[in-house]
Amino acid sequence: MAAPAGAESGPVFDLTFEPAHGQAVTIAPGVQRITANNASPFTFHGTNSYIVGERSVAVIDPGPEGDEAHFDALMRALDGRQVSHILVSHTHRDHSPLSRRLQAATGAPILGEGPHRAARPLFAGEVNPFAESSDSAFRPDQALADGARVEGDGWTITALHTPGHTANHLVFALEGTGILFSADHVMAWSTTIVAPPDGSMRDYMASIDKLLLRDDTIFFPGHGGPVAAPMAFLRGLKTHRRLRQRAILDRLLAGDRTIDALVRVIYATTDPRLHGAAALSVLAQLEDLVEQGAAICDTGPPTLAGLFRLAEG
Repeated sequence: MAAPAGAESGPVFDLTFEPAHGQAVTIAPGVQRITANNASPFTFHGTNSYIVGERSVAVIDPGPEGDEAHFDALMRALDGRQVSHILVSHTHRDHSPLSRRLQAATGAPILGEGPHRAARPLFAGEVNPFAESSDSAFRPDQALADGARVEGDGWTITALHTPGHTANHLVFALEGTGILFSADHVMAWSTTIVAPPDGSMRDYMASIDKLLLRDDTIFFPGHGGPVAAPMAFLRGLKTHRRLRQRAILDRLLAGDRTIDALVRVIYATTDPRLHGAAALSVLAQLEDLVEQGAAICDTGPPTLAGLFRLAEG
């Protein structure tokens, strides 16, 4: 899922993606992409599933539950090839549920970091606004720790734990190719939504820094087209988040105390349908600012209903 874009500088987004719904598109040697037709403000043109390999393959992020057209497109693209592994980046309902249907059809094991979990417990009186977006039934046959390697016929994939969007988010590096399947952690068309309590801004930024230590040359994300210059894009994402944080501090200095007030100003040019997601992004930033000691929540732990102010000094 993606966050509402703001007006400040940062990464240069690419909206030119052609989804080719229902078709397997070869995007690199031994890599095909099939995009589910589940377009929305959070999924762009739909969820990307990837097939890696030639004779014996891995499928990354099979897609949404009950999407018969997408399942049929996957099976046509597989064309009788053996599926040795089903890899799941994270447990949002547009990525993981179809893994169970694909397993029933192919017998392949499902691999992921673990069941869905929040980045932190719910506070008293708090409601998780994205609870219905989570695939709480997901249980991998094999749990993938950070750095775990999955080997198949002519390919090796390394799983990297990148919490932030969800606590159990993974990206997958196709060894020897410079390709990284970045799922919802990094996307070319928009920034990623980081929505507490499932998501954590501090974790997200640490995961960005983790990828900046690598030398991948292209990212294939969970939605939209490739990130062609990923290291520059990652640096742009860091700038974007720093500027967003600065905008929040400026509004607190101006006297805004609620998240609703912050959203009305900072996201003034954003589609109002996305203001709920924007509020969660602001909450994620405020959680981080409170942890840093730069802001204070006078009503207790930071929540959507909290009253915030700048820390003194």
